[in-house]
Amino acid sequence: MIAAELLSTESLVIGWCLYLPALLWAIWRAPWLELFSDSRRQHLLFGTMFALFLLWLVRRDFASGLSYHFIGMTAVTLLLDWPLALLGGAVAQLGLLALGRQDLAALGLNGVLLVLVPVLIAEGCAQVVERRQPRNLFVYIFCCGFFPAALTALVCLLLGLGVLWTDGYFPMPPWLDEFAGYLWLVMFPEAFINGMVISALVVFQPEWLETFNRTRYLQAPWKNDEPKS
Repeated sequence: MIAAELLSTESLVIGWCLYLPALLWAIWRAPWLELFSDSRRQHLLFGTMFALFLLWLVRRDFASGLSYHFIGMTAVTLLLDWPLALLGGAVAQLGLLALGRQDLAALGLNGVLLVLVPVLIAEGCAQVVERRQPRNLFVYIFCCGFFPAALTALVCLLLGLGVLWTDGYFPMPPWLDEFAGYLWLVMFPEAFINGMVISALVVFQPEWLETFNRTRYLQAPWKNDEPKS
């Protein structure tokens, strides 16, 4: 998460111009009828938003104006599907804003980095896997859970550094040339948290996952030989 004083006016405006249309599109595509008629989905949505809010509260704030915390949006996207995931992430941001843990001016750009980009990556990987229609359960867990989460951490970190580099308000550290070695320390925990959440849901509550095809992944093994009478 990036403080507003580290960002230029152009970056702040671009962030809002990208984030607001995405939220409006999510509001338009969200399954409101199913949500209002199904109390289970309502509880799942509110519980996920609260869990995401708590996850983002556990963070390291630096004096420079940067903050580091786990993203968690990969699991949220697989759990709620992309429209509700975008809206849930926005509500979690508003919670941080109410507590004074986020700047209103930078909410748009931080929303792009922490909500929009992770949802796009998670949804894109899920769509690729769904087109392939694999029958192996571990393909879903790895290619929709572990791998997109690691990719999300990498892409969001590089995008954030790119914005800071372009704006020029944040002095880049002298060890930036050794930065590649630290990427694994960010990617692996993000992948582990999201992957383990998805693994647990697949085992114990697969019906909670909107992107999980239970008919294909959990069907009984097919046998060539029919039982003899």
